[in-house]
Amino acid sequence: MEVCVLPTIDEVLARHRAGMLPEAERLYLQLLEAEPHNPLLFHLLGVVAYQTGRKELAAERIARAVALKPDFAEAHSNLGNALKDLGRIDAAMASYGRATALKPDFADPHFNLGNVLHELGRKDEAVVCYREAIRLRPDYVDAISNLAMCLRDLDHTDEAVNLLHRAIGLRPDHADALSNLGLILLKQERFSEAVTILRRTLAAHPRHVRASANLGLALEGLGETEEAAACHERAMALDPNFVEPLPNLSHLRRKMCRWERFAEDDAKLLDAVRSRRFRIAPFMVLHAAGATAADHLGAARRWASEIAPPRGQAFRHRPGPPKPRIHVGYLSADLHCHPVGFLLGELIERHDRARFTVSAYSYGEDDSSPMRRRLETAFDQFVHIRDLDNATAATRIRDDGVDILVDLTGYTSGARTAILAARPSPIQANYLGFAGSMGADFVDYIIADPAIAPMDQQGCFHERIVHLPGSYLPFDTRRAVAERTPSRAECGLPEDGLVFCCFHNSFKITPPFFDAWMRLLKALPGSVLWLLDSAKTTADNLRREAVARGVDPERLVFSQRLEVGDYLVRHRLADLYLDVLPYNAHGSAMDALWMGLPVLTCSGPTFPGRVAGRLLECLGLDELVTRSLADYEATALDLARDPARLAGLRQRLAAARDTSALFDMNAFTRQLEAAYERMWETWSQGCPPEGFAVSPWGPSPAP
Repeated sequence: MEVCVLPTIDEVLARHRAGMLPEAERLYLQLLEAEPHNPLLFHLLGVVAYQTGRKELAAERIARAVALKPDFAEAHSNLGNALKDLGRIDAAMASYGRATALKPDFADPHFNLGNVLHELGRKDEAVVCYREAIRLRPDYVDAISNLAMCLRDLDHTDEAVNLLHRAIGLRPDHADALSNLGLILLKQERFSEAVTILRRTLAAHPRHVRASANLGLALEGLGETEEAAACHERAMALDPNFVEPLPNLSHLRRKMCRWERFAEDDAKLLDAVRSRRFRIAPFMVLHAAGATAADHLGAARRWASEIAPPRGQAFRHRPGPPKPRIHVGYLSADLHCHPVGFLLGELIERHDRARFTVSAYSYGEDDSSPMRRRLETAFDQFVHIRDLDNATAATRIRDDGVDILVDLTGYTSGARTAILAARPSPIQANYLGFAGSMGADFVDYIIADPAIAPMDQQGCFHERIVHLPGSYLPFDTRRAVAERTPSRAECGLPEDGLVFCCFHNSFKITPPFFDAWMRLLKALPGSVLWLLDSAKTTADNLRREAVARGVDPERLVFSQRLEVGDYLVRHRLADLYLDVLPYNAHGSAMDALWMGLPVLTCSGPTFPGRVAGRLLECLGLDELVTRSLADYEATALDLARDPARLAGLRQRLAAARDTSALFDMNAFTRQLEAAYERMWETWSQGCPPEGFAVSPWGPSPAP
């Protein structure tokens, strides 16, 4: 008779720890037949079930263990993990509490409870739990890494970085510590350092999906668009359920004009917004074809819902006595050589210092450009907050007594919206940098105009709408234009052929509009399309797209980025500026019109697609505002075949420089100041924000 000798629990546990999970489970079950009331076996069977994704079975088995042995602290802790993953958060937290009560020196339940609290947004409480876990086990690397990320979320970045270095010192190949350090360096725009750390992470852990995605972001920051896209693609291939890189990957493909998945990417983005599967940077949604104003608002509200005041601070304000001057603060990442900086300079210089104090709070880079130096002198005070954490920056703004804080960045690159979330000013407004609602309770107003944000669409904006009477865009009429206009030959253009141009960033170009442009080139022998070479491989990809449409790729001419004066003067060499949808030219359309170059636009259904049309309507050039792609293409062809009509448009634009309210920056500034005064009056009377329209200010000479 053959005798079956069962292994001991320790022997099975060794196989379990070696990753032999199916065999370990089989042997545990055999042992359980011999010892049907053994709580340790039920616990270990529950752990195997948890490790193999069977969370309900895990909870059942571990619950049986604690029923048999109520003082089994380890089982209570692991039961909490299973319950948490099943969404039974209160029960999970109760299990962790029982584990710590039974065994106060047991670090794991403190760590596990910290994870739950962190996910719930109760970050201060999570910090307490993580610190206790580390006190009990000083080499608890997972707890050190998670504490670091919690502190980063609470704006204690320096301590977070120090903790991650400590974790890496304890375990040099710890995946999450390396990846988290790379993420913090990425958020600090220390792209080269982030790339180094993230490459190290992937060398040790090639299948770490978040490290691959974060490496893509860091490489994009260095301009390495092809490799960045490959990193995002790899992350999504490693885990098909990991869809968070999709918006960044889609944006990179747009920048490179890699359109093979253009429609598919947009459909996935909009599905994610509408299903709320994961949050998407609102700026990405503004560019999605087919996105509605409701989609824009939905993405913004989702994004804003996860922005907490730094360190939990949220200042409160009460109306005070009348003030001789309203203190307006402009908060921005872009007060340098950037489209926002270019639009803003003259406006700031023209503010009436008898009625307003004007301060800048800049957290962008100091690029030492002439524009930066000019802006620094234009404000009454220019406060560098780049090196301040969000809480300290918000406190500085509050302590400076800023009455109206105007955010010029929105949800664009480098935004530090948590400063706004702290409510450092009683009145906060969204203006200029972001073409949509911020969807946040901590932003009261959006400064717009009747075309881009009609009052009957208030439901598409979280903020109260304020209308300036012309366009919401300011302009800088004082920027110097290069004295010498280069020849067409120097710019690679034909001397006699018609020159269409489009100096958008490449991610704004869409296949339907490029199709129309190629049809125009085929219909007009000798014509060329002049574009901005704005990303690596973009020119090659667009030339390839031209060939696919039967157009000689040499008819696409690419210009590098130039100094401002040279950039402005080159508009004189083009015949017609071709705009796009769903995101129009904004500042670049103003530049073209100021330089006398007609802009042909197609007006869309949402804010970013209506800006250029409003500019043209303000100039009395409504015939250049089309409503469909077919009308756009037909109008472009008619203009190209009628040189006299194009010349007449140029003459009208030249006259408008001196007569149109669009370029009257004295009047524009007075109108914007009237908006600020109305906001302040409403606040001072203890009334909630309300939408309103500013009356036009008659033409006036510059002071």
